[in-house]
Amino acid sequence: MNKKALRLALAIGCLVASVPAQARITEQEAARLGADLTPVGAIKAGNADGSIPPYEGGITAPVPGTVPGLSEADPYPDDKPLFAITAANMAQYKDKLTAGEQAMLARFPESYRLNIYRTRRSSALPADIYAVIKAQATKAELVDDGNGIDGLGLSPVPFPIPQTGQEAIWNHLVRYRGRTLNRIMTQSVVQRDGSFLPVVINDLFQFKAAIPDTPENANNLFFAIQNVLAPQRLAGTVLLVVDKINVVKEPRQSWVYNAGLRRVLRAPEVAYDNPGTAADGARTTDNYDMFNGAIDRYDWKLVGRKEFYVPYNAYRIDSRNNRYADILKPNHLNPDLLRFELHRVWVVEATLKPGLRHVYSKRVFYLDEDSWSTLAVDHYDGRGALWRVGEGHLMQFSQATVPFYTTEVLYDLQNDRYLTLGLNNEEEKDIDFTWQPEEGYFTPGNLRRLAK
Repeated sequence: MNKKALRLALAIGCLVASVPAQARITEQEAARLGADLTPVGAIKAGNADGSIPPYEGGITAPVPGTVPGLSEADPYPDDKPLFAITAANMAQYKDKLTAGEQAMLARFPESYRLNIYRTRRSSALPADIYAVIKAQATKAELVDDGNGIDGLGLSPVPFPIPQTGQEAIWNHLVRYRGRTLNRIMTQSVVQRDGSFLPVVINDLFQFKAAIPDTPENANNLFFAIQNVLAPQRLAGTVLLVVDKINVVKEPRQSWVYNAGLRRVLRAPEVAYDNPGTAADGARTTDNYDMFNGAIDRYDWKLVGRKEFYVPYNAYRIDSRNNRYADILKPNHLNPDLLRFELHRVWVVEATLKPGLRHVYSKRVFYLDEDSWSTLAVDHYDGRGALWRVGEGHLMQFSQATVPFYTTEVLYDLQNDRYLTLGLNNEEEKDIDFTWQPEEGYFTPGNLRRLAK
């Protein structure tokens, strides 16, 4: 071997050595699931001082008082706040507050606070889903630089013992949200003075577990349709998205029915930091569901599992006793209706790769260990300043054994307006996790019919 070839071989060897291996977990590691770890990989035990209790299975049956198809009853109606964190005392709790929470407390010291409640580990998945997670735990591995998964099968938690930031964020992306989902919900941009106009949207999803197992569906992660129903000036816009497991093999596919043109068009811009549907520029496409889509524009770092005060058990805000005006207040959601608890979360930092573009240069995610739902996100602008603060107000939908958001909120610290997505307090029905789409429902040809 000549000197030039030797130098090249050494350089390649050093490069390979510097890339961390992303191996499948061992049978011995997988044996911890259901033992000292829950089936999704959470620590079953409580914390040292008892402020986080042991996991006892969560809510797996309908809560008394729940009205099927209409509303969820609060399983903890007698819980009162243990204390409140305000701008005046937040320094005392700084190590358990996200950067976004601290920024919100500092910006709105007279009105914003976190009411801290007893920690209730209510999240749970169906027993058959736990069995799938266990069966696939030693089979899943990242491929194509982390942009795809081999061995996913039907598991909604491919990496219950994550070793990298990519593995952790993939758990959020494929987490269990039921097999199908049909909801009428609102998206509202709340201005500084508290004014807002709800945009009513019909969201429809078919997730991996309910997609027919055929060769053409092998790389499909979920099908989704967003149909804007109101106000009149936006009604008739219908978006179809087919999301992929491996975006290197096949990127996200999307189409939109344009009511003005009365045509179905390909919509490749429905991704990354392009504006979200009917959101008045208040969120990016990948802000939906706290984060969605391809992960290839960021480097992902797994910071570790830590304790934070995060939104949880959001039954009070979900109550049909509340009107939208009761919830949506100037600058932020009504703190009287919000519930924060101390939970262990996986912290993941996403940093924009050199040479790639996104309006967020850095994002910090806080992933619930019991459900893999993202409960909070700090979004930084191109200058490195904290820009938008995301919160996912999670609750357990007892009728379907599904942890899901009652609302997502995205606070803009630069213009003091914010966006909420998911509220349905004034709509006719609750989320339907039993909906069955007819054959050919998630196709471009169906969009024109839905618009009518």
